[in-house]
Amino acid sequence: MDHLMRRIKLQDYHVSIGNMWADIQNVIDFNSVSKYFVLVDSQTREYCLPTFLENSQLKPDAIIEIPAGETYKTIDTCQRVWNELFLHEADRQSLLINLGGGGVGDLGGFVASTYKRGIKFVQVPTTLLSQLDASIGGKVGVDFLSLKNALGVFNNPRAVFINPGFYETLSDRQLKSGYAEALKHALIADRAMWDSIKSIADLRSIDWVPFLEESLLIKKRIVENDPFEKGPRKALNFGHTIGHAIEGVLLDSDLPLLHGEAVLLGMIAESKIAQSKGLLGDDELNEITEHLRQYIDFNFDLRNRDMIHNLIRGDKKNEGEKIMCTLLSSIGQYAINQEISLDEVETGLTFLEEQFDYSNV
Repeated sequence: MDHLMRRIKLQDYHVSIGNMWADIQNVIDFNSVSKYFVLVDSQTREYCLPTFLENSQLKPDAIIEIPAGETYKTIDTCQRVWNELFLHEADRQSLLINLGGGGVGDLGGFVASTYKRGIKFVQVPTTLLSQLDASIGGKVGVDFLSLKNALGVFNNPRAVFINPGFYETLSDRQLKSGYAEALKHALIADRAMWDSIKSIADLRSIDWVPFLEESLLIKKRIVENDPFEKGPRKALNFGHTIGHAIEGVLLDSDLPLLHGEAVLLGMIAESKIAQSKGLLGDDELNEITEHLRQYIDFNFDLRNRDMIHNLIRGDKKNEGEKIMCTLLSSIGQYAINQEISLDEVETGLTFLEEQFDYSNV
């Protein structure tokens, strides 16, 4: 195997990391594709599409563009893409290539899964977050009523292609947001990886191909044991119960957060809840907080507690009236199906506020 490319094999597809351009044409040929389309947003059309077309040498039947941003990850946007597919006479042997961050991959995968009861799709995630968060697991969907990914399905792509070269187009803020997912993987399942990445001072200096492989192998191990999130896969929701609520509240505000930024906040708040429940030790809470806070160089506003609480109560992971959360029992070990109260949510949010300076919020 080319030392510049690593491949992670899953049950019915593979993830290629690194120098993977020749593999894309192979997937198209192997699947006897009649037509293929590339879905981009306004950002990836400008910064990633030229590189993609030049290196892959593909000539798609159409480029379909959607607006960039989480606020457009909606059914309305899906209708625009479905309309384009019908206009270009896409049949059930067509393929949709989703070139972009998590929003493009989530929405594009959902569009493909529902168009004419399902066409093939390929994911080409272009941000560190989407490469770590969406490459394995087959979750696709859109937001609804301010609830993240409230509408969606489990459906695997035909392949995932990860090119770390796209990081050159990412801002430091985007890179830190994506790195949150690697921090999460280490915190829930790999103490040795956590100890290793704590020493990383410059994200731009990371040797990304082996780093991505190590992090994704953690996710592979969890997902393959529980493909439909009935048990251990819930570990991957660490930081997301509170993080998704914060993200949803701030989505239309003057201080919108990137997904990874919200998850960073969620991981600190949920670690405090774990400590308050006696699951996590004081020293480990301090260790987690001190390391994660160096990536939180953005402002956030938690004052709309009622809306945060409402979004948490509406979280799709809940069971009836019970708020269900994944917490840490120690660094590298998780505890799923932990019921938490709104008072405990408040404990986590108050702890977050105490960690940061609000003078310029």
